[in-house]
Amino acid sequence: MTAITALLVPIVSSLAQTGDVPDLEEALPQGLTTDDWIKAGITLLAFIVVARIVRAIVQRVIRKTDSEGQIARLVSRIVQNLLVFVGLLYALGILEVRVGPLLGALGVTGIAIAFALTAILENVFASVVLKTRRPIKVGDQVTTHENSGTVEEINFRSVVLRSFDGEKVVLPSAMVNDDVVVNHTDRSSRRTVLVVGVAYGTDLAHAQSVILRATQSVQGVLEAPAPQAWVTTFNESSIDLDVRYWHESDILSMFRVRSGVAMAIKAAFDADGIEIPFPQRVVTVPRDDNDDPEDG
Repeated sequence: MTAITALLVPIVSSLAQTGDVPDLEEALPQGLTTDDWIKAGITLLAFIVVARIVRAIVQRVIRKTDSEGQIARLVSRIVQNLLVFVGLLYALGILEVRVGPLLGALGVTGIAIAFALTAILENVFASVVLKTRRPIKVGDQVTTHENSGTVEEINFRSVVLRSFDGEKVVLPSAMVNDDVVVNHTDRSSRRTVLVVGVAYGTDLAHAQSVILRATQSVQGVLEAPAPQAWVTTFNESSIDLDVRYWHESDILSMFRVRSGVAMAIKAAFDADGIEIPFPQRVVTVPRDDNDDPEDG
């Protein structure tokens, strides 16, 4: 944005030197009376009063669906400013101010300002979208832009996360709105999959039943949906089973329950003599025919 603004500065200066920018004196009226100023002032004041009343009404209506109140404040403020702007135009009309040349005189500078404010406005509108569509809310545990944490704040510029390491992460609202967001706590429960390998000589049906009993005994594993254990892969040294179980959706519960399930399965395997194999490789060394067997 700074580069664009820097390019516009010489353009504005050039237009001013060549006379292409409208002269403000053409827009200003001559010979205004006291009555004209009073009428214009009353008109503007009336619009300001109406704008305040309308703002309060809009804010009250939107607050019914906006628990945090930030969207209500933003929309009501925009409506108020629009009404005040309309009142200003009417007041200028009473004063016989030529609005066209006035806007033309301010237009080129306004372009530079608009470019400079683009990034800010983009984040503001992205925040509005996040607050109205509510894919995330304060207190949710989310992952976005390779950052994970708890949402602490959604303001009109950024989304503030508190990472699981305790660090504060500030992400521009536009980045969050445009990126994939994984909301881990959108629902009260979610599923975790733990891969367990057993030796090739294992009775798989028996191992499956042992895994299910061990998993069901862990505190934090939900009864419904019930845990599952399915054979999935024949690896080089083991046959793998996917152990699937449901638990509360927060990250702490996920780590705590997964650790409990792993320890329970290991203890159950040890008790039943079920082997969790180490990776094994068979190495065959070719024999040289010239070697003396007695040297062997």
